[in-house]
Amino acid sequence: MQQASKDPLHGKTLEYIVTALVNHFGWETLGQHVRINCFNSNPSIKSSLKFLRKTPWARKEVEDLYIRMIS
Repeated sequence: MQQASKDPLHGKTLEYIVTALVNHFGWETLGQHVRINCFNSNPSIKSSLKFLRKTPWARKEVEDLYIRMIS
C-alpha cells in the first residue's frame, strides 16, 4: 500500500496552480498578493507561466499563496 504525499503541491502543475489562483482571486487581487507585472499588466496564463518558470522567487510566492489558499 502506498502512502499519500504530505506535500500539498504534489501532483499539481504550475499551470494548475496559477489557474486555481486566478479562479479564486481574479487577476487584480492576485496581482495585489503577488506583485509581479505578469499578473498586473495584460495578464494571461501563458505569460505568467513563462515568467514563473524562469523566476524562482516569484514561483515560490505563487506556490506559497496556493498553499495558504487551500489550507
